[in-house]
Amino acid sequence: MKAKQKPGVVFQPHVHHGLQRGIDKLVNAIRPTLGPLASGVAIDPLNDAETMPEFLDDGGLIARRIIELPNRDEDMGAMLLRGMLLRQYERVGDGTATAAVLFKAIFDAGLRYIAAGGNSMLLRRHLERLTPCILNEIDRMTLRLEGKTALTRMAMSVCHDEALAEIMGEAFDLVGEFGRLEVREGYGRTLAREYVEGTYFHTGLLSRTQLPDDASLKPTYENPSIFLSDFDIADHQELFPILQAAHQAQVESLVIIVRSLSEKAVALLGAHNKMDKFKVAAVKLPGLNADDRMTNVDDLGYLTGAKPYLTIMGNRLESFTAADFGKARRLWADMRSFGLVSGGGNPAKLREHIRVLKARYHNLPEKDDRKKLQERIGTLLGGAITVWVGGFTEPDIKNRKAVAERTALALRSAIQEGVVPGGGITLLNCREMLNHERNSTTDSDLRAACHLLMEAFAAPARSIFHNAGYDSSEVMAQLHHECADVGFDVIGNQVVNMREAGILDSATTLKASVRNAISTAAMALTIDSLVHLAKPEMIGNPP
Repeated sequence: MKAKQKPGVVFQPHVHHGLQRGIDKLVNAIRPTLGPLASGVAIDPLNDAETMPEFLDDGGLIARRIIELPNRDEDMGAMLLRGMLLRQYERVGDGTATAAVLFKAIFDAGLRYIAAGGNSMLLRRHLERLTPCILNEIDRMTLRLEGKTALTRMAMSVCHDEALAEIMGEAFDLVGEFGRLEVREGYGRTLAREYVEGTYFHTGLLSRTQLPDDASLKPTYENPSIFLSDFDIADHQELFPILQAAHQAQVESLVIIVRSLSEKAVALLGAHNKMDKFKVAAVKLPGLNADDRMTNVDDLGYLTGAKPYLTIMGNRLESFTAADFGKARRLWADMRSFGLVSGGGNPAKLREHIRVLKARYHNLPEKDDRKKLQERIGTLLGGAITVWVGGFTEPDIKNRKAVAERTALALRSAIQEGVVPGGGITLLNCREMLNHERNSTTDSDLRAACHLLMEAFAAPARSIFHNAGYDSSEVMAQLHHECADVGFDVIGNQVVNMREAGILDSATTLKASVRNAISTAAMALTIDSLVHLAKPEMIGNPP
């Protein structure tokens, strides 16, 4: 039985104390995951006592699993931070541990400033004003990431797995920033990769009758003509104009891409399928909904040069001619997928189409929307790599697959926007700019904001050193008189130049962590009261 929670209003100083306790609990659960020699977090499975705990080393997933704290004041603080971390995780995919540690450091320092008589609104205003200056300073330290060696080093700094980093570096050196890369669970104990030539889609043949007698063979069509449409063809006679145009043009291989075919239409194609003279196949148009199908029709039209016949345009098959066929050098298909090599579309129009999509990609705010468009661009560019992730146990495979996906996301971001020195050194470097800003003003509140951020920006590096088993104060003392790009390699146990050692962070991810941590902490410092609504009585365990 869980007692009914009554409504109430909480005022200062209890507000800050409650929020701080909740923030501390969530950050302390995430902080151990920061750095290359970090620990993990074990989380009980929900409503299943027999399943082994879930082991996580991803700050975003840990935050997602924590849905409520028993104390309502603490819960507000934890959920405030959780919301920021989930936004970071959904839009960027990484950097949540850094954001959490930064948030706590800024919030704690801000509370000390307020307790000493400072004004929270003035502090918030100055923190928000300093944010663009910090982001510009990070931009100044950003460098481009190019070449297999640099990509492998960047991957290593994310996944800390030499074999995986080698495969990821090689893969992105081949496919580039928009290239198509899929990570799948393997059945062995090792990693493997497979390169697929051309372009492929996750839909296949419309009927098993089109498969060869030897199930191990995949139907392949050389120099096929391609009919492209979003029609549902129920009447087999609708196919007559297409087949007639193919015979008149002396087409030897024909592939029909439509949404669906009736049984009679499939039988008609089977009757015309003479493997020695005329090969014909029907493939399902890719897409789970109308929007996806339209984008795939658009892309296939550019790839193959086919004129799409669309329901929404009122096109009729009676007007079809051989000039409306698309072309490809080779097309293959099975029941689950189909692909084509060297489509016959106009190269200039295809390049312009890809350019427009790339420009749209950079303006999309949501990670899922960008991922979807990136996959579309990768499909148009052609060529794909599948990475098969193996392991000794199922949890080991799933965890390694998650790390591989996170590494791929970080590499894409790094290739597109550049990289900065890792290990927390970039934030330490920003302190010089903040110190100059502090010394050049007489505004006591602005000086306090600069000093606050200078302290907070050391927190991620200290956490990395501590998680690796070092005394963070001793390491910071070693770095005190070093130049800007020099940091401490916790794996090699030595002071190194971070750029030369390949210890790097994605500039995009770091900027998102800084932006989110500062803005959310500044807002949290201005909360003066908490209002708790009544919650109904709950029987047993909460859902």
